[in-house]
Amino acid sequence: MQRSDVMILGGGLVGLALAAALDASGLSATIIDPADPDARVDAAFDGRTSAVSSSSRRMFDAIGVSAHFSEPGGPIRRIRTSDGLATGSLTFDAEEDGEPLGWMHENRHLRAALRARAEAGSAITLRYKSRAVNVERGPYGVTVPLDSGESLTAPLLVAAEGRHSPMREAAGIRVARWRYDHRAIVSTLRHERPHDGTAYEIFYPSGPFALLPMADDATGHRSAIVWSVRKGDAAGLLALSDAEFAGEVAAAMGGFLGKIEVIAPRSSYPLGFHHAARITDNRLALVGDAAHAIHPIAGQGLNLGFRDAAALAQVLVEGARLGLDLGDRQLLDRYQRWRSLDTLMVAMSTDGLTRLYGVPGSTASAVRRFGMGLVDRIGPLKQRLMAEARGTSGDLPLLLRGLPI
Repeated sequence: MQRSDVMILGGGLVGLALAAALDASGLSATIIDPADPDARVDAAFDGRTSAVSSSSRRMFDAIGVSAHFSEPGGPIRRIRTSDGLATGSLTFDAEEDGEPLGWMHENRHLRAALRARAEAGSAITLRYKSRAVNVERGPYGVTVPLDSGESLTAPLLVAAEGRHSPMREAAGIRVARWRYDHRAIVSTLRHERPHDGTAYEIFYPSGPFALLPMADDATGHRSAIVWSVRKGDAAGLLALSDAEFAGEVAAAMGGFLGKIEVIAPRSSYPLGFHHAARITDNRLALVGDAAHAIHPIAGQGLNLGFRDAAALAQVLVEGARLGLDLGDRQLLDRYQRWRSLDTLMVAMSTDGLTRLYGVPGSTASAVRRFGMGLVDRIGPLKQRLMAEARGTSGDLPLLLRGLPI
């Protein structure tokens, strides 16, 4: 029977980040995932991009993930939001020559870097293409027999299995959830004019249109789009030719980046919200989408998962230094308290924004533009929102400050 300090069900982005954070601080982790990781390395598996906040990037630097990036990613130096294409916008600027607000990465590059870091870890065991036959969470530890015949044990089990987490359901943890009447269409564009590191969020009653700056390559200037459209319109947009779809995108953008071309396959996924009533159980902790999933309107979903990983790693490392059982109730209670308020506030904020900007009509649009102008003039409020975008607000774990645990 192989023993580790922590067992992680799920070898996705958040599960791998947690394993790297534990390894960097001297704790061992075993990742169990039924998927074949080699099938996840190209854009055909996942052509999406993610905005990695500056605090998440600090964690990657601190735990050795950044050294494995095949490309540095595209810095986000400015975020500009507007209500449709009407005049007036709210702009957040990073300090001149300072830390960017975040970084754009293709998911496949994120996944490859995190996997490479895990493979380089001295205390990380990867059990891909393996499935847990059973999970026994007893008073003295967790035992997981695999379909390979191997048996694993640890004092704590972490569910990082995504939004349909079987472990969460097996633990009887209730979840508040609802679906939005939208689907997100994602793709990548090449455009004539440079984006200058600016992320654009254009709000329409039919759904927000996000244009996210990617690193330029040999083909020219690139940006990713995340276009939330009504569910009934998604199939029609996906059925268009690339040239026709580029025309629809150009109309939504207002043409400010010049001529555009679609350079990646389009894909779409349904948008929904869920929030677990609690994120711990007997010798069990939830992280990432197993605990919460939000609308992509502010690009914070993945970063919430990385914040979970940073907080849980700190709780466990500090507990180990005190000689505590890593599945001890007081450690799990600390993790629950630390993460509950932050995740709930971000979840409700993004849901509120989605509903606020979905109200049609010129009066509603005028009120929203007035509100954006007011925020732009109130320095402390604007700084608070910038801190939220960076992921630097609240009681920040050490790793998100760029410090070792």
